[in-house]
Amino acid sequence: MIRAALAAGLAALIGGGLLLAYMLLYVAPNLPSLEAVTDYRPKIPLRIYTADNALIGEFGEEHRDFIPIKDMPELMKKSLLAIEDKRFYEHNGIDWVRALGAVRANLGGAFRQGGSTITMQVARNFYLTREKFVSRKLTEVMLALKIEAALSKDQILELYMNQIYLGQRSFGFGAAAQVYFGKPLKDLDVAEMAMLAGLPQNPARHNPAVNPKRAKQRQQVVLRSMRDLDYITEAQYQKALKETLHISRKGVDFDVHAEYVAELARQVVYAQFKEDSYTKGISVYTTILKADQKAAYDSMRRNVMNYDQRHGYRGPEAVITLPANDEERDDAIEDALQKRPSSDGLIPAVVLEASPKAVKVQNPAGEEITITGDGLRLVANALSEKAKDAVRVRPGAVIRIMQGDKNAWAITQVPQVAAAFVSLDAVTGAYHAMVGGFDYNLQKFNHVTQAWRQPGSSLKPFVYSAALERGFSPLTILNDSPLTLTGAETGNETWSPRNDDGVFDGPISMRTALSKSKNVVSVRILRAIGVPYAHSYLGKFGFDLAKHPKNLTMALGTGSVTPAQLAGAYSVFANGGYTVEPYLIAKIVDGDGKVIQETKPRTTLPDEARVLDPRNAYVMDSMMREVTRSGTGGAVARLGRPDLAGKTGTSSDAVDGWFAGYGGGIVAVSWMGYDDSKSLGGKEFGATVALPIWIDYMRVAMQSRPPQERPVPTGLTQVSGEWLYDEFTGDAARKSLDMEEEPAGAENVEPVPAGAAPAAAPAPATAPNAENIKPVPAGPNR
Repeated sequence: MIRAALAAGLAALIGGGLLLAYMLLYVAPNLPSLEAVTDYRPKIPLRIYTADNALIGEFGEEHRDFIPIKDMPELMKKSLLAIEDKRFYEHNGIDWVRALGAVRANLGGAFRQGGSTITMQVARNFYLTREKFVSRKLTEVMLALKIEAALSKDQILELYMNQIYLGQRSFGFGAAAQVYFGKPLKDLDVAEMAMLAGLPQNPARHNPAVNPKRAKQRQQVVLRSMRDLDYITEAQYQKALKETLHISRKGVDFDVHAEYVAELARQVVYAQFKEDSYTKGISVYTTILKADQKAAYDSMRRNVMNYDQRHGYRGPEAVITLPANDEERDDAIEDALQKRPSSDGLIPAVVLEASPKAVKVQNPAGEEITITGDGLRLVANALSEKAKDAVRVRPGAVIRIMQGDKNAWAITQVPQVAAAFVSLDAVTGAYHAMVGGFDYNLQKFNHVTQAWRQPGSSLKPFVYSAALERGFSPLTILNDSPLTLTGAETGNETWSPRNDDGVFDGPISMRTALSKSKNVVSVRILRAIGVPYAHSYLGKFGFDLAKHPKNLTMALGTGSVTPAQLAGAYSVFANGGYTVEPYLIAKIVDGDGKVIQETKPRTTLPDEARVLDPRNAYVMDSMMREVTRSGTGGAVARLGRPDLAGKTGTSSDAVDGWFAGYGGGIVAVSWMGYDDSKSLGGKEFGATVALPIWIDYMRVAMQSRPPQERPVPTGLTQVSGEWLYDEFTGDAARKSLDMEEEPAGAENVEPVPAGAAPAAAPAPATAPNAENIKPVPAGPNR
């Protein structure tokens, strides 16, 4: 017996010696350098913010938010230590008490229980795999000892709490707090911290967004350990146990919809830093304002939906066969719905039963919803027995549903029409809001910066502005009567421009002509001042002259502009005659907080930026205010402000609808149209499709901006209630314009297209202009 014990002891001694020798002579010399932990550089994603610090975009493979140990909430540290490593501050990297317990549990060879300390987990996460081989475990032990010798306990804990994977693509507790609870780590309570502390053991099994039951069980274990260690009181323990946690299932939620803005900012950063953009913790601060962006997004979505509803139901997105077997049916429905992502409340669903009085559907969560009453209004005709198969709502139809303000469900559809909205500061040029389309996830094309479209009548103010420099005034009487231009004048066939409403008012003032958007009068003005002069005059406002025709159709806006370009052009009227350079990026900061790039907004308007006589800007402002009071933009008057001015625009055949205007120092442009350039409808105009978007936005944006009144510039004289240039106050300037005179500047004029077809028609919006946005590789896993 004694001999056997001695033999066993000797064998253990020899085995221990050999193990020690192996670890010292083989494992230790082959340990990797500790540079990864001593010079820790976490992969922090690129983040995009508004000017007022609202997160609007994140690009990178990992959600990570590095928090120094000194800023880590004390209770979060205690929550983690209570469940992962109670004796962390007492051991040297190896908790021998815990390790012996693990050895006893693993004697069967299954290696189901581990005795890893936080230091050992750091070693594993940075250098090793999770496979449970003895050789790997020995290396892990030696690495832990080496790390303990090189770093302080707080440094090790800091590494662990920022590096550990916690599910939902989140790394570190700072990111996990945002992912699961939508708030900073410092704002979490005991119950929430305990929930996060339970994740490291198995992020998939204990993920509260996926497995709430198991996550709750793990949280209770953490809370019990915290109470037993006196980290929390019994009262705190009981309160945390009973608390209902609200878990986000969306991952990272941004503070406001600004996906098109975030993508533009990403492109700027990627052009400079390439792949490092997504790992170095770069932060971009845009000029966008959170409240303005939200107002723009909400207004566009609401008014695009209104337009879409006016034009009726187009029919289901698809129709699938519903198997009789319940399991097979659920699989078929799930497969169909996965192909059609939700669009901010427009949820895909499959019809199970349909009648004129009720429609039962199944949503992506597998829930059955019955829709009745007003919720069927859009599809009333599609539920009729006489409905054509293409539009009929029937079992198997894939449709869209949405929940209203009173939680009532309704059948809807995803609009096919496109839209854009942009606003900027009239002095600095800083963008305040930008919405490039109805849904970025459905279409990445940014209509604000990439869609070259016909501006229609929204270009007329620039022709009128040119006319002021040639002696015209708001008092000038113009003949709104039918006009026929001969082939000799047009260089092609005879052309008879017409007014949109087909009505001719006879002699009217130039002020009235602009407010009522009279096409024929605009052609007469352009004919009188000369096409070459007016064409070059557009250059003052930043237009691309190559995209505008050198013929009389220019007066009707048959060239091409982008919404962003038009906003910049209107800012010249808004600020009194100065050109601006619109910009989106205010500041770029690296991962260490160092400013890499910064644009200082100008606070004054320099003389060198003046491109327009201040008198011209003043008079044009007066005439465009009339548009918003009594003209085609009269709906603006509902906002009750005297300083709002602008112009509607409708291109040929109502392919494009616009409103461009300003007030309170903000310039804003809204547009609606189809990417394939089909008509918006015979009864649709800029005033019906674009103006409502503009009004709803300005109602919010103007709240903190008092009305602005301009001082009268020197060099103007008031005659019959209108302001005229001093040099043009004679009778010649006020008499009626003789429209039968030979047009001025007839040389170098391009022929008018046959049949009054639009000149220089823009390409469809689905063909981005390569000069405007250069493609760069897309950011990973946005």
